[in-house]
Amino acid sequence: MFWILKLIVVILLCAWIFRQVRKPSGWLGRRTVRAMNLGHSAMTDWGLQQMSVPKNAAILDVGCGGGRTVHKLAALAPEGKVVGLDYSAASIAISRETNADDIVAGRVQVEQGSVAALPFPDCTFDVVTAVETHYYWPDLPADVREVLRVLKPGGTFALIAETYRGGPFRLLYGIVMPLLHAAFLSDAEHRDLLTKAGFAEVMTKHVSGKNWIFAAGRRPTT
Repeated sequence: MFWILKLIVVILLCAWIFRQVRKPSGWLGRRTVRAMNLGHSAMTDWGLQQMSVPKNAAILDVGCGGGRTVHKLAALAPEGKVVGLDYSAASIAISRETNADDIVAGRVQVEQGSVAALPFPDCTFDVVTAVETHYYWPDLPADVREVLRVLKPGGTFALIAETYRGGPFRLLYGIVMPLLHAAFLSDAEHRDLLTKAGFAEVMTKHVSGKNWIFAAGRRPTT
């Protein structure tokens, strides 16, 4: 009987952790967001180095989490404006703390909302980023098309993530990703996802020995 109770506790704990990864909530969720800020920083730096960010760019970071990427983007576009969007209230709270000075200065805005219905007009942004988040989007093909809608012609969309199917840690992630109910795409499937959504100049990059992926495309100008 005792082992059954232990098993139930373990299952409930795992379910809570998986829920926090997808949508952090409460004070423990805020701690989770802060940990992700640190844990994803090096990967984010690498990903942002793979793309060109104009100094005056209007930028959207979808699934902004704790706001570390928003902060990095604001530094890359000192004459521009960065908007962070997340559907988690806990993430929004931490993101606003992380970017408090830039928010006061009017250079950063952090809002709650969903990628499924981005609360912005067509052709608003020069750059859209999504760091360690697209796995959890409710309808990935439709949501990528929604990103295309808010990009200006010639604008760039970049996915940056720590796992793809076929990477060096594919066996581990092959177990973890289904448990998270997360999309687990190969390199080719990432490129196909962007191409079918209507993006041009689609490309992917990786780092030797890591499971990181950078996938990007541009909205056609015509």
